[in-house]
Amino acid sequence: MPDSTKPPTILIIDDDAEIRYSLARVLSSRHYQLTEAPSGEQGIAMVRKGPLPDLIFLDVRMGGMSGIEALQHIRSVNPKQLVILMTAFGTAQTAIEAMKYGAFDYVMKPFDPAKVLALAENALKAHADLRAVGDYKPTINIEDYREGIVGSSAVMQDVFKVIGQVTASDVTVMITGESGTGKELVARSIWKHSHRAGKAFIAVNCAAIPDNLIESELFGHEKGSFTGATGQRLGKFELCDGGTIFLDEIGDMALATQTKILRVLQAGEIQRVGGTEMIRVDVRILAATNKDLEEMVKAKTFREDLYYRLNVVRIRMPALRERGDDVPQIVD
Repeated sequence: MPDSTKPPTILIIDDDAEIRYSLARVLSSRHYQLTEAPSGEQGIAMVRKGPLPDLIFLDVRMGGMSGIEALQHIRSVNPKQLVILMTAFGTAQTAIEAMKYGAFDYVMKPFDPAKVLALAENALKAHADLRAVGDYKPTINIEDYREGIVGSSAVMQDVFKVIGQVTASDVTVMITGESGTGKELVARSIWKHSHRAGKAFIAVNCAAIPDNLIESELFGHEKGSFTGATGQRLGKFELCDGGTIFLDEIGDMALATQTKILRVLQAGEIQRVGGTEMIRVDVRILAATNKDLEEMVKAKTFREDLYYRLNVVRIRMPALRERGDDVPQIVD
């Protein structure tokens, strides 16, 4: 928390003088102590010189250094610095990069004064949340990723933020939503921004594989383990070692296979069908479903312990009817 004996200090970094003026007018109503910088380079110099501001509002698109680049420099000086990015372009790329590189949040232009003030107040009170969201050093450089996710509506901005938050760790993520909402796109985006991006990404549609074959598909089999097993076969988990596996429609997985998925999550081990050896694998698991797993747990058709292991972080993909503002972008 800032020192309660003096007003919080806020630095506004934007190459547009009118934006700096309008934002300063909004923030001055709360008697914050304000300073300004007309470029990312000058803003970084002010941060390096000190004293450190309690909060920074930073524009994404500026002449010279971009806001994302400036954000990385600022957080190299102070990894816990509170930064709110400002943008007129609410793309998936902007949102994910903002959260991935440790921004507290971002605000869309033109500003809603009430939202700006609420965001500033929340940021200045949220040191614990800041540590949870972004207290890490990025493991990969910025690249012009093509997310494949179209939309800038408020509900999609929330999705992008969570994607950005989960890229730095290997936390298991459950992606829910109706069929066709883009759950696999979310999984691929998490993988592309994670430290496993250089390794394999394998998607498995659990609903499309018969129950008697899915264990062989996931864990492999030994020669002669069943009729037609004419040779040893490596499963998806072995092939994906070091990478990320996406288990789509996991609600359709048989209970027996669920037990083996639980073993992977708990011990990082698999056993091929017909084999006796436990094989170590290092795989991040992302899962998705269009079913109500909570009701399935109650009905004992989905393992409760597996549910809690998979549902560490949940991302809900909204249906198109919930994001009508995105329709023109999707049509384009």
